Amino acid sequence: LVSLFMSDLMVGLVVMPPAMLNQLYGRWVLRGDFCSLWASFDVMCCSASILNLCVISLDRYLLITSPLRYKLRMTSCRALALVLAAWALAALASFLPI
Repeated sequence: LVSLFMSDLMVGLVVMPPAMLNQLYGRWVLRGDFCSLWASFDVMCCSASILNLCVISLDRYLLITSPLRYKLRMTSCRALALVLAAWALAALASFLPI
C-alpha cells in the first residue's frame, strides 16, 4: 500500500503541475527538453500505480485461495521483490524509449 501511495503521490506532485500548466496555456511553456522527461515520469508513475494495484490484487488472491499457506508463500522478501519488480518494469517501460 505504501508503494501505491508513493506512485499516486508522485503523480500528484511531479506529473500534474506541468500538465496543469499545459492545459492552462494551451501549449508547453517549460523548457523543451523537460517535455520528454515529464512524459517519461508520467508513464512511469501511472504504470507503477497500475502495477501496484495488480500486485495488491495478487496478494489478496493468494490470501483468499490458500489462507493456510499464505504466510509461507508471501514472505517480506517476496513482497519487496514484487514491489521492486513493479517499479522496475514501470521505469523500463517509460525511460527506455527515451
